[in-house]
Amino acid sequence: MNDYNGWSNYATWRVNLEMLDGFEADSHMPVEDVSDMADYLQEHCISLIDESAPDGLAKDYAFAFMSDVNWYEIAEHILEDYKAKEVTA
Repeated sequence: MNDYNGWSNYATWRVNLEMLDGFEADSHMPVEDVSDMADYLQEHCISLIDESAPDGLAKDYAFAFMSDVNWYEIAEHILEDYKAKEVTA
């Protein structure tokens, strides 16, 4: 499962590193369900691209790259951190 720096693929590693580094779940997010969190993260990253990139080829490639991301894997990672912090708080 973990083929690229501990992640399932390059796209997942890169999006987690560059778009979600420092991202922390909070109680206003879907913190109980991994699937809902995965959807939330995907929508968040799509919004980042939409807001920062002009329409065109580069944006199209960015969205194509995002289709390879394992959002569920990133959501699991973020929720594990959230739950660990909740226990120690």
